[in-house]
Amino acid sequence: MEILQVLHMNNGEGETSYAKNSNIQRKIISVTNSRLEEAILNIMCNNKKVPESIGVADLGCSSGPNALMVVTEIIDIIDATCRKSGSSFPELRISLNDLPGNDFNEIFRSLPAFFQKIKEEKGSESCYVAGVPGSFYGRLFPLKSLHFVHSSSSLHWLSRVPLGLGINARTALNKGKLYISKTSPSEVINAYVSQFQKDFSSFLRSRSPEIIPGGRMLLSLMGRSSIDPTIEDGCYYQWELLAHALSTLVSKGLVDEEKIDSFNAPYYAPCPEELKITVEKEGSFMINHIDAFEIEWDANISSNSPAQCEDKKILLSRGQQVAKTIRAVVESMVESHFGNEIMDDLFSVYSDLVDDYVYKKRAIYVNLVVSLTRKD
Repeated sequence: MEILQVLHMNNGEGETSYAKNSNIQRKIISVTNSRLEEAILNIMCNNKKVPESIGVADLGCSSGPNALMVVTEIIDIIDATCRKSGSSFPELRISLNDLPGNDFNEIFRSLPAFFQKIKEEKGSESCYVAGVPGSFYGRLFPLKSLHFVHSSSSLHWLSRVPLGLGINARTALNKGKLYISKTSPSEVINAYVSQFQKDFSSFLRSRSPEIIPGGRMLLSLMGRSSIDPTIEDGCYYQWELLAHALSTLVSKGLVDEEKIDSFNAPYYAPCPEELKITVEKEGSFMINHIDAFEIEWDANISSNSPAQCEDKKILLSRGQQVAKTIRAVVESMVESHFGNEIMDDLFSVYSDLVDDYVYKKRAIYVNLVVSLTRKD
């Protein structure tokens, strides 16, 4: 699977689009606001005066209503700091990064209104925004051009399916599963751990020359609370339910069983210890904080009431809402492997399975937030 080509959130503004099904990601960004403010204030206050030009990058920005959310918050923090100190608002160089399949056109269409708002509210026209398509597991920006790097809900995506688990593998090591499972052999778990360590090290190594000494990074990603990668709060059970849904379609003759055996998700939810070890081993950054917080699978609606679909004015069960959220994120790569014709059936079955699961258990994600400083 060529991740660079097939991994992107669902484009557009339809019912299965990321734009209409990204409340979980928005909630995660909101929860990390205090760490964001801390990082930006550190950049502003560590200088004798406010820098004349500040470089900011949001990696894995996606599109839709969340795409400029972090940038807007950063501008508000900088503006408040400048007003308090009597300093001039600095020139801002904003870089929005995601893989080439991202809907950058949708982002660019929203920029005129964004610039107008900054001009009216902040009295500044010195904000420059650029789209930077490409993988953040390699270099993206010039030397020492960035003061702050942000990434939310992105670094749990790997650069590739772990070695030995791809579609061309001689033996299906993870039969019937799409990700790490309690029944996965140690070879599968080790392959995922190794790929994450390699990718996260590449990410840090790529950002190191791009960020000025003393610059900051704030990274949030799906994780888990235990060193055990099969713990249910590590999101593995959502992949387990999706594998179950695909198996149901196998029994109906809609999917070949071999297709499931040859698909493994390019995803890994680490524990805090894994992040710490990798950061320390790479050596370019100092960890300021590693925080963890829980968020329910359907965080955008009450656990006791269904959600309402704005366009169709119909009520959605918790399972249907979760299925829409997951579909908006994983459909591009699932479709590339299994075909478009089963997508509606797949996520219909999946929503029923999720409904049953959340009725019995409290279904949560664990999100990790890592604050880092570039060493001198």
